[in-house]
Amino acid sequence: MTTTAALPSNPVLRVAPAAPAEAAAYFRASLAFHADVSDVAAALAADGDPGFVVLDSRSTAAWDQGHVPGAVHLPTALVPEQAEQLLDRSVPVVTYCWGPGCNGATRAALALAELGYQVKEMLGGFEYWVREGFVFETWEGQERRAADALTAPADSEDCGC
Repeated sequence: MTTTAALPSNPVLRVAPAAPAEAAAYFRASLAFHADVSDVAAALAADGDPGFVVLDSRSTAAWDQGHVPGAVHLPTALVPEQAEQLLDRSVPVVTYCWGPGCNGATRAALALAELGYQVKEMLGGFEYWVREGFVFETWEGQERRAADALTAPADSEDCGC
């Protein structure tokens, strides 16, 4: 008599979790490719050189609507022809675009990596920069919106992550 293990009724466990060593390798690699909005903001706010440059890969109209202070503006389509004039290959680049629903920052990061730059993508993009209550610049000057309690702690700058 052959017995077959029943599929879990829980859709989360229908595909078993990875072995711990495989999971550790995956999550370690993920951190090598991605940066969190709040970590980028904290590094930029600290005294001194953060050790990286932030790159906004959106259009000029989007840039004018708002961008991370101090970011370099380089639309994704222009990366191959303009990166060398705007970026130092020895300085890591953190790319961003609109938000989680946009892969412009991923495409920009790929183009930069193919040109020999060290690069990470800022998770959440400009949307989460604004939603977490960080200062941003527009063509009219600096702005800041109240932090969204669904994306950032209401009474602290540190989420404890």
